[in-house]
Amino acid sequence: MTIADFSIEYDANNPQNVFTNGDTLRGRIVVEVLKETQIKSLTLVAKGKGEAHSTAEDSSFSVYEKYYTVRQQILEEARQDAETFPGTKVIAQGRHIFHFSFKIPDREMPSSFKCTLCKIVHKLKAELKQPMRLLKKTETSFKFVSKPAVDIPGLMVPRHACKKTSVKFFGSGTVTMDVYTDRLGYKQGETLRVRAEVQNHSSRSVTPVLKFYLKENSFGNGLQSIVVKKILQMEAAAVASGGTDAVMKEIPVPRRLPPSMLNCCIFRLEYELKVHVDIKYNIDEGVTIPVVVLPDFRRQPSSAAFQPETSEIANRPSWSDAPRQQATPQHLDAPPSYETLYPS
Repeated sequence: MTIADFSIEYDANNPQNVFTNGDTLRGRIVVEVLKETQIKSLTLVAKGKGEAHSTAEDSSFSVYEKYYTVRQQILEEARQDAETFPGTKVIAQGRHIFHFSFKIPDREMPSSFKCTLCKIVHKLKAELKQPMRLLKKTETSFKFVSKPAVDIPGLMVPRHACKKTSVKFFGSGTVTMDVYTDRLGYKQGETLRVRAEVQNHSSRSVTPVLKFYLKENSFGNGLQSIVVKKILQMEAAAVASGGTDAVMKEIPVPRRLPPSMLNCCIFRLEYELKVHVDIKYNIDEGVTIPVVVLPDFRRQPSSAAFQPETSEIANRPSWSDAPRQQATPQHLDAPPSYETLYPS
């Protein structure tokens, strides 16, 4: 075996080793040979691509999408007339470094991501061609996080939803609930504040319940596949018949949550906050408020993937029905611990 090492290295752009639109990525192709070796060409290829598919048997599909392909000839192959370059380049025994740099296209495209329905990768590939030998390849991926889409309508505007539910079984009357959040968009690590005002004009007691969901939605060929994962669930104290109450909760958005993905043609990653009242023997669909998670480039998690628990969380924290106060770190980190639930 002539080639002992054929690999790609690249320099970190920041302490988080994250790249974004318009960044320049610099690195090296390493070729280590055990003896004098002939090389016809050495090529660097940078690619961004995505693939999405369905997990359901009755809606099977696979779709692909390319975002960019950048090719650089590090060692250029000879033209047939051999006027410009010699037929091969001879490199001596030892370790050889070939430097490269390329600019990531400054346009809208999705971040690195992987789940059961979708995989989006940004990677570097090197191709080494030798006389009378098979093409040798090596590759590595890098983490790309798209710049936040600041043009989303109402990103920093407070949200409100209202629902009136009629009690029809084993009771009578209505329950009205107003739910407020302070805005639509939150950076990773920020605090989502929720306030629910419940007016119970029914003959039964009701319990406000909050659920925070992640939705993975792949689509193609006129079909779609959706996976919904529960991130968090909590309950407030019951509101007695004829009572009125306002409950509040401050939810730290985990830094390990991947940012919302709304700029991909084959896949969407969305978040929803659903609040409903639990009424015995009755069904309340509640209200749903969208939440957009924005990337925080100052502190990116080590992994682009995030796997919430698909089953219900056993230890459910309760809402606070007291007036909003300055939360202590112990209160915000009360069980369940996000780092425990979602380890790297």
